[in-house]
Amino acid sequence: MDLIQTLLATLVTLGILVTIHEWGHFWVARRCGVKVLRFSVGFGKPIWMRVGRDGTEYAVASIPLGGYVRMLDEREGDVPDELRQQAFNNKPVMQRIAIVAAGPLVNLIFAVLAYWFLFVWGVTVVKPTIGVVEPASLAEQAGLQPELVLTEIDGREVRSWEEVNLALAARIGDEGLIELRAGQPESGWLKNYSVPLQGWKVDLESESPLRAFGLQPWQPLIEPVIGQVTPDGAAQSSGLRIGDKVVAVDGEPITDWMELVSVIQASAGSALDFSVVRDQSDLILPITPGSRELSDGTVVGFIGAGVQPYAWPEGHLVDLKQGPLEALVSGFEKTVQMVSLTLDSIRKMIVGVISLNNLSGPITIAKVAGASAESGLESFVSFLAYLSVSLGVLNLLPIPMLDGGHLVYYFVELVRGKPVSERVQAFGLKIGMALLFSLMALAMINDIARL
Repeated sequence: MDLIQTLLATLVTLGILVTIHEWGHFWVARRCGVKVLRFSVGFGKPIWMRVGRDGTEYAVASIPLGGYVRMLDEREGDVPDELRQQAFNNKPVMQRIAIVAAGPLVNLIFAVLAYWFLFVWGVTVVKPTIGVVEPASLAEQAGLQPELVLTEIDGREVRSWEEVNLALAARIGDEGLIELRAGQPESGWLKNYSVPLQGWKVDLESESPLRAFGLQPWQPLIEPVIGQVTPDGAAQSSGLRIGDKVVAVDGEPITDWMELVSVIQASAGSALDFSVVRDQSDLILPITPGSRELSDGTVVGFIGAGVQPYAWPEGHLVDLKQGPLEALVSGFEKTVQMVSLTLDSIRKMIVGVISLNNLSGPITIAKVAGASAESGLESFVSFLAYLSVSLGVLNLLPIPMLDGGHLVYYFVELVRGKPVSERVQAFGLKIGMALLFSLMALAMINDIARL
């Protein structure tokens, strides 16, 4: 069932983003008088197709990893004299630029609208209250303390831990001071904090920017009551059931779920005696946690059990609901922030500040799509917006084969007054194919390594 849900979520995610991207090319091409031969979602052999009254073939193909809009073009075949004015290659260069740029730009517009929807719908987030400041960390050097609420980072307001993570991620590899503001907003007491970064490095494969900075979010005391048991896991095979309350492990009292998690993770392969309360009866269950290796090589234990649902105290939740106009501004600002972060991350990968191991391919996209769909509408729409920004930005990169590579040729043509030669374009195509296929292969290798 999980596999089916993941596949469906992936198909819906890619279907939406590819369709709006190709629709951008299609819509502008039609407005410029270009004859569109086929609008295809997916590559390969069509599994569904119909011909519209406009003569365009609308198709859904068997490989759902992209799509294309095929336009009438003299470079790709003979064009009848009466249709030459409808050929893409015969249109003025500014119209060709508009047609090529439309796909990525529509992806960015979609992201603005998706974030607008979330802000109008209302997103409930956890207030960024500090729970733990790690010793010898940048957070401790800055003077931050538990129970403080972060309100600004580098002059940008932060209202949730996601916004804190994004603000910190933007400073990976930077020099100079990072400026923070924190305190107790309810009482009006706020203080400025700062710490030098000095080329701050973060291994995003093994830790978040938040954890690397030395911060752990505040969490309410969570009773160690079992709410989920994974089939065929160590918990189930040892007799642990939903509703069991763990009160001790090897005789040591357990009062909080996170405390239990720490004990299990530190005991991979070691037998533990769980003292549990079930229906007012005391039981001892021997459980041996399995072993799982994280991406950084660390081995942690797990038993295949989850905590029962719990509620956050109202004072630690923030409702980010806005009116339509205010939400539109916020959606635009959020999209600009994500575009900037994406471009900065690409730059840092090129110069080696961020590892290429962070590249992700279709397997990771499928896993995240499935998880976000399972988490609810807010998470799924947020993931769609993020992926749409990535698709728009990546397609605008000046790499032959991508929309950005074609735009480079057309801007050169605009300056020179004549098209770039076929020989130069063919050479660029080879370079672009080699680069893209190499990146795709690396992304797939990273995906497989994460499984």
